[in-house]
Amino acid sequence: MDAETGAGLGSQLDESALAAYFGDAYPQVAAYAGRLESEGELRGLIGPREVPRIWDRHILNSAAVVPFLPERGLIADIGSGAGLPGIVIAALRPESTVYLVEPMERRCAWLTEIAEDLGLTNVEVKRGRAEEFHGAFECDAVTSRAVASLDKLVRLSMPLVRPGGEMIVLKGRNVAQEVDPARKAIRKLKGSEPEIIDAPTLPGVESTTVVRIVRQTGSR
Repeated sequence: MDAETGAGLGSQLDESALAAYFGDAYPQVAAYAGRLESEGELRGLIGPREVPRIWDRHILNSAAVVPFLPERGLIADIGSGAGLPGIVIAALRPESTVYLVEPMERRCAWLTEIAEDLGLTNVEVKRGRAEEFHGAFECDAVTSRAVASLDKLVRLSMPLVRPGGEMIVLKGRNVAQEVDPARKAIRKLKGSEPEIIDAPTLPGVESTTVVRIVRQTGSR
């Protein structure tokens, strides 16, 4: 492993535990964490206070959604930004195709560069807003992290989900308060009742909240 591997480890995190958790993807994920640590602030991808917390607050937080995603299929990460969770997903789901949907040119340049440097051949960067791709493709799963309220996320994401596919998003602990305001959009777009899931990763790391909504296949 290169000098960047294991960069930004929090004091409570053991590199061997991280390597075991990420398995074969660990070298790619660790190199990505190192690049975020060395370039993220400079390139406007993360704030300065986030650098020491890259693993627990960002990498592991992103990885928490992966168990709920298909091992094979088409996955889209909307508002991908620095590639959280999309780059982490691509490393852990090598047999899936991962679309990174991002409107900002400089962030798209970063995503393209990091995917190439890490050898993530299953990544495609799609420059534009999520709504610009409505009707262009449908995915087995659409995810996002820190993008918008659940109501807005449903409107952005569900049209990109194939019937029978799922919208699986990373949200804050208070997401239950966002469910009622989102119900009209969920019904309109044939979504199921939202399932709020506690998604742990490693011991000592705060668990993540995941919301899953299935796009129904028939009339409701």
